[in-house]
Amino acid sequence: MPPGILPLADGLAEKATLSPANTGFVLVCSALVMLMTPGLAFFYGGMVRVKSVLNMLMMSFISLGIVTLLWVLYGFGLAFGTDAGGVIGWNGDFAGLGHIGLTQLWGTSTIPIYVFAVFQLMFAVLTPALISGALADRVKFTAWALFIALWVTVVYFPVAHWVWADGGWLFKLGVIDFAGGTAVHINAGAAALGVILVVGKRIGFKKDPMRPHSLPLVMLGAGLLWFGWFGFNAGSWLGNDDGVAAVAFLNTQVATGAAMLGWLGYEKLRHGSFTTLGAASGAVAGLVAITPACGAVSPLGAIALGVIAGVLCAMAVGLKYRFGYDDSLDVIGVHLVGGIVGSLLVGLFATGGVQSHAKGLFYGGGFAQLGKQTVGVVCVLLYSLVVSYVLAKAIDLVMGFRVGEDEEITGVDQAAHAETAYDFAGAGGGTAARRTTALGESPTKKVDA
Repeated sequence: MPPGILPLADGLAEKATLSPANTGFVLVCSALVMLMTPGLAFFYGGMVRVKSVLNMLMMSFISLGIVTLLWVLYGFGLAFGTDAGGVIGWNGDFAGLGHIGLTQLWGTSTIPIYVFAVFQLMFAVLTPALISGALADRVKFTAWALFIALWVTVVYFPVAHWVWADGGWLFKLGVIDFAGGTAVHINAGAAALGVILVVGKRIGFKKDPMRPHSLPLVMLGAGLLWFGWFGFNAGSWLGNDDGVAAVAFLNTQVATGAAMLGWLGYEKLRHGSFTTLGAASGAVAGLVAITPACGAVSPLGAIALGVIAGVLCAMAVGLKYRFGYDDSLDVIGVHLVGGIVGSLLVGLFATGGVQSHAKGLFYGGGFAQLGKQTVGVVCVLLYSLVVSYVLAKAIDLVMGFRVGEDEEITGVDQAAHAETAYDFAGAGGGTAARRTTALGESPTKKVDA
């Protein structure tokens, strides 16, 4: 991931000093990654029916509160503290983030620990929010909030340590994950599958129409995600003294555009239309797939990776109808499958000339890197799937994970938040105003039943 975690690029000074430029760069990138969580909320919110919009937004926004506090209290220490056996970390100075020098540098990087901590915090916030898309329309908000707290503690923090921390067992194995193909997307996608196996299908799944209520909102969310993803990927090098972040930035744009075209091409051949939902979903699939590979491949490799991811993810979203699992907003089809594709293709397309000297099969590296990537993919997937299932099952047994049938039919917005996203009957020309005006009455006059 950053210079202090991955093999150092050629020419990086052995003794680092604080760089105001790199510090500012990573702070800006941190803000961009933070924006991804509201962007995700809009993306998911537009894809659900009207009766669940606010709940969908809140399932993302609540992560900003819960994970932020846990990260400060102990999460940063568990993920990036002193290694213990390659599986977890701890550092008492990181507990509460109160015993760190203002200019104390993170590892061999040129940015302060505080800056690295806040950058990584935004990753930790986003990851459980990704899971929420699989659970639209049918889970208790309190159960979801508890699941976030437990999941980041026993799944995300340890997996982040495995993949990115100096001493993490997948890091030492040589698995390449520049910005979160395994730790973020496979982790969240596998967790989504584990939870939906517990909560079950929505009422009317495969029978009732469950179309997105606002495609403009979906496109807005996708655009915000695309914008924020430059901070997500390029910022993961913690600076740009050697040009690696610039390559990651370019590859992010290239793969995303290619994936969008790949998805739309498949969609046209399969269904006969180019849809806005397909464009948005294809772009997100490309962003997911390039995340682990953006510092390892060339722009041409990014094109190939994007097209492959776009087509495969477009194919994968239909699997829920074949196998009968209700992944409401295609978290498994996009994030799990996209994360797997991007992580494995590192083993084919890694050039050995960007973030490290590791080469993929197509660049003379043989099958070694592909084997390492496969180990990382399988281990993170299985760990997250099993533990997420157990956590969801425990919550379901203790307090119930799913809302009641009447609440689900009426809408989770009213049941959980006592609000609705749109007031069509209010002053300003809503349905009631038009009806009463047509009757020759004042729009504000009470109409007897």
